[in-house]
Amino acid sequence: MVRQVRRLAAVLAGALALALSSGFAGPAQAAPKPPPGVDITGTGLTEPLRLRADTQAAQVNALIDQVSFLPRTGAATGPKQADLGPKYTIVVLAGDAPKQTYDLYPKAAGGPRIYRPAKQPDSRKTTAGWFLGRLSMSETLRTAGVPIERQYDTVSGGIGGGERVIPEDSLNPAEDIDEALGELQRLLLLNVAVMLVITTGLAGIALLIRRRTR
Repeated sequence: MVRQVRRLAAVLAGALALALSSGFAGPAQAAPKPPPGVDITGTGLTEPLRLRADTQAAQVNALIDQVSFLPRTGAATGPKQADLGPKYTIVVLAGDAPKQTYDLYPKAAGGPRIYRPAKQPDSRKTTAGWFLGRLSMSETLRTAGVPIERQYDTVSGGIGGGERVIPEDSLNPAEDIDEALGELQRLLLLNVAVMLVITTGLAGIALLIRRRTR
């Protein structure tokens, strides 16, 4: 009888150790996946603005929309330097990895301009070019935190089509949320299973002790 009680106690101890190691230590050891984002540098910014999709999804998506429509080729030359106005460089990141960079000129004469350098941070081959930007560029930058004078411009302006800046799945914060919820669900199920094992074991120990004392 005593051996049976000890055996059940050992089973309970093992189940509790499993809960502590698998249910709690596991998620802590897993390195979280860095969210995609956009870094901004330029006129009036003493340090880069670092926007990430997990905390500022609307701003990140709006900035991506400013350059996602660009075709493969652009104009070889742009406006004169004196007509460009303030310059803001954005770097698009997938996680911690910089993928693409663009120079934005929201106050350029004749409308916003975008310059895409031939040299990109991910070593992807492309051609340098100038493009007409969306009319919403100025307000998008201001909303993201750039110290620029407010301009009541058209939010839905611009040209559609073209290639995406980076894969859509890497810019979708909902995927990270679903992954986190799935991990939480697995953790809860594991904890419930462990509690059932512990409860069953305690009931068994109580039954054996009761039978022994009769």
